[in-house]
Amino acid sequence: MNRSSFGWGVAVGIIATSILAQWELSAGSKEAGSPPSIPAKTVADYVHAVIRADRTIYTTEIVDRMELRGIVFASENWKERGAIPLPAQFLNEAGELLHEQGIGVRFRLISNWPINKRNGPTTEFERTGLAEIVANSDRPYTGLSTEGGIRYFQALYADKAVSHSCVGCHNAHPNSPKRDFKLLDVMGGILLMIPLPQ
Repeated sequence: MNRSSFGWGVAVGIIATSILAQWELSAGSKEAGSPPSIPAKTVADYVHAVIRADRTIYTTEIVDRMELRGIVFASENWKERGAIPLPAQFLNEAGELLHEQGIGVRFRLISNWPINKRNGPTTEFERTGLAEIVANSDRPYTGLSTEGGIRYFQALYADKAVSHSCVGCHNAHPNSPKRDFKLLDVMGGILLMIPLPQ
């Protein structure tokens, strides 16, 4: 199995592309003939809703069911073992696939308790955002940033343990810095970045 086999990553890319194709920075523009605009926050909410739905289905209806039946197991070394990716790997692989499409939209998982250290926060926005979404998981933490001369709308959404397999994996993993997660605890966040038109 390779990254191009992640069908939902393609679906996210198609949906994001179609949404972004209609979106402009001038959300309040009333100029005659200007197309309707969608605010960046709304675009981020739409894209996040697709990511969250796909990840939840993958975790509960594919990983959990296949493991319960002993068909195939999710593994950290899934490529080498002929297994399926862990839900966190699935999300990050799909995020990389979307990034490769070149439309500028990016997403990835981050956490204050990452098993893989590269998934830790790297900016002040990410550190502050993780604290905010742990305190209030029903609302994303949002802001603006600039990278390589491009302005981005950023939104960090709470990533919760949606299944006992999420909790069990993180609590038992030898590299896990936190071992007392419970079902529906915030385990980190889904960071979404959307480029703003120039």
